[in-house]
Amino acid sequence: MKIGILGSGTWGTALARLLFNNGHDVVLYSVIREEIEQLDKMREHPNLKGTRLPDGIVMTDDLKKACEDADFVLFAVPSIYIRSTAESARKFINTDQIIIDVAKGIEADTMFTMSEILSDVLPGNKIVALSGPTHAEEVAKDLPTTIVAACEDSECAKEVANLFFNSSIRAYINNDKHGVEICGALKNVIALATGISCGLGYGDNAKAALITRGMEEIRRLGVAMGCQEQTFAGLAGIGDLIVTATSEHSRNNRCGRLIGQGLSPEEAKKQVGMVVEGINALEAAVELCEKYHVTMSIVSGVNDIINNGVAPKVIVDRLMSRPAMYEVQK
Repeated sequence: MKIGILGSGTWGTALARLLFNNGHDVVLYSVIREEIEQLDKMREHPNLKGTRLPDGIVMTDDLKKACEDADFVLFAVPSIYIRSTAESARKFINTDQIIIDVAKGIEADTMFTMSEILSDVLPGNKIVALSGPTHAEEVAKDLPTTIVAACEDSECAKEVANLFFNSSIRAYINNDKHGVEICGALKNVIALATGISCGLGYGDNAKAALITRGMEEIRRLGVAMGCQEQTFAGLAGIGDLIVTATSEHSRNNRCGRLIGQGLSPEEAKKQVGMVVEGINALEAAVELCEKYHVTMSIVSGVNDIINNGVAPKVIVDRLMSRPAMYEVQK
């Protein structure tokens, strides 16, 4: 198969290597010429040190070259650039091509997930969301990893899953694409919360509580939106949340930790040096809570810290002083 990958960040680059090693023809695209020229010359991503990219991966800043004649077009740009990238690529994409999205987020003004944005810009194409606990740093080292290919069309999801199967990658399929994407977007917000908690000096008890109650908040919202409840207990749900909320590779967790240590959100983002998707997702997350009348106390608290300037310890006091309630709600 020929696969065009749009986006040469760590995840796009790790997937380019994986797919090429699986025997596919891969074209890796970046809109930034200097970035793609450096990758082509060095054959190593600066944030994936020690992982050489095969010479056969074609590097380009030509969007037409990446998209035309591809069997699959994979979007690996940050969530805030999904719409603009799709609009630029539209004239080079035909409806026979399967679109794969690996970005995770929610568009603030429309509250669309990434696949909904792609469906809006590319009507007629089948779109598969790829998600799960998949840090690029580990995939690039061929460490054991599981992923989920999600699409309403199970055969299409299976076709995409089979692209990735090898001795270190096990792929599952799921027909609840919307649930998978809601998990992928909102787990980043909870990862910010666990990072803030660690930055404040709190321990594993607090981290476990935030992960557990954070997943419950995501589940409640997802069910209210019509998603399948089982999705939230799966790899794209609790699996992805665990890895994002605990790993040293998680930029959301790292950003939160810096905020908990006293840096402003802007200072923390600058120090992380990469896109922090949890911050991008906050506005839409709060709007979804209001639209579906779902209480999400952790998400609301993170939003107050990031966007309203409330001190993290004030939010901790607010969360801990709420009245007793049933853990399991009918």
